[in-house]
Amino acid sequence: MTDINSELKARLVVGRKQDGRCRYDPQAKRELIEACLVPGVSVARLALEHGLNANLLRSWVSVYKRKCDGTAIVPASRTAKPTPAAFIPVIAGQERPKEAVPRLQVRLPNGVKIELNDARDDQVLSLLQALSTLPCSDSTKS
Repeated sequence: MTDINSELKARLVVGRKQDGRCRYDPQAKRELIEACLVPGVSVARLALEHGLNANLLRSWVSVYKRKCDGTAIVPASRTAKPTPAAFIPVIAGQERPKEAVPRLQVRLPNGVKIELNDARDDQVLSLLQALSTLPCSDSTKS
């Protein structure tokens, strides 16, 4: 923690309420909130460094943003307008890729071959359940 942060941490809590909750210095609180608005700063890390709950600090930032309603000074990197996307031509008449169709091929040990194409999921499931109950060789007999 830098000297500035430790000085801010020392000024932040000015007392305690009867229920044990902290009372905070408004100026120190505002400095901490503004530090959270710098791009790339982790609110959770700042909260941890200053002995605060991250959710409490996040709510302070939200309230501050709502009160400022866009009138706050925001770093230039956050206000820069995005560049428009380059034009991408659309070629009409191209076919859409076909959706994957369920397909099942089963070759049983007794030589039986089963192929199932264009089946619904419930049909494939029913077939698999039926096949799993059939004795196909001496090794699967009960």
